[in-house]
This record gives sequence, structure tokens and C-alpha cells, in this order.
Amino acid sequence: MPLSERFFGALDYAARLHAAQTRKGSGVPYVAHLLAVAALVIESGGDEDESIAALLHDAVEDQGGTATAAEIRRRFGDRVAEIVEGCSDTDVIPKPPWRPRKEAHLAHLRVASPSVLLVCAADKLHNARSILDEYRRQGDALWVRFKGGRDGTLWYYGASLAVLKERSANGLVEELERVVAELQAVAGGAGP
Repeated sequence: MPLSERFFGALDYAARLHAAQTRKGSGVPYVAHLLAVAALVIESGGDEDESIAALLHDAVEDQGGTATAAEIRRRFGDRVAEIVEGCSDTDVIPKPPWRPRKEAHLAHLRVASPSVLLVCAADKLHNARSILDEYRRQGDALWVRFKGGRDGTLWYYGASLAVLKERSANGLVEELERVVAELQAVAGGAGP
């Protein structure tokens, strides 16, 4: 699939929105995550709207809430905005409490579109890979970065995997299953 100027415009917009943001505790510029998620979507056969949504999937919840959602809709259209909104666990600032927000997001995924599921699977896979990699280097000290701590984070990735397996059988979900199983094994966590 050739990418148009819309994709490159979204890349620029996403990079600027997240310019001051880094990955939790690592110092890695946040745009690295956005690029990785977009790459996974593209490699999995996603179309340009899904690829653009992958670049913007955290913009609403991390960079401006409903105002950012409206700007994404204006710049990139309804379909991209709907995918981004479907991947967002909140558009409220400040964010609501962690566990109820994650539970509501999981409930939404149970009825989400295939496009939302594709982008969410790519996001969860890249996040889970990053967590596993960091856990291997830092051990249990890693969990202080996460609002859910060790138990909540392991629960959330296990529960996300369960929903994605029910709704979307693809290579991303299969790889997510392997990574989550390994993370649960090395971090001493139980399944969902």
C-alpha cells in the first residue's frame, strides 16, 4: 500500500503533539512507540486510515482530550477519528481512576470495529514487548512506573489479550499471546 501525504501529515502532527512526551521511565521519545504501532499495522495489512490512526492512537487520551479528537476529525476525517476514539480509554482531563477506566475500555473493545481491534492489538503488542524488555533489565523495580502496579498491569494485558482473541484472530494477537505469557511467567503473574 503506497502512503500518501495524509500519512506524512499525520506523522508530523503526531510527532509535534507528543514532542515533549517520553515512554514511561525510559526517556525514549514517545514518537518511537507511535512509529512502532504504525509499522505493525502496516505490516499486518492495515490501510492508510488505520495506519494514520495508529500514529494518533494516544493523542486523545494523552494530548488534549475532546479538542484533540475534534482536530483529528477535521484533519484526517471521520474514519480515522473513530478509530482513534475507539483506541482511547478516555477523553477526560484529568484522567479518571485507572482500573474503572481500563475496565470500560475492555468493554468497548468487545464491540469495537475490526479497525479499532487492529490498532489496539498493535498498541498492546508493542507495549507488552517494551514492558517485557524493561522487566528483564530492571526486574520488579519496573512496576512503580505503572498506575496498576505489577498485578494491575499483568491483569490488564491478560484481559486485553482475552478480548482480542475472542474478537480478532490475527498474527498480532498470536504474538501478543506469546509475549503476555512470557511476561506473566517471568514476572510471576497469573493469567487474566
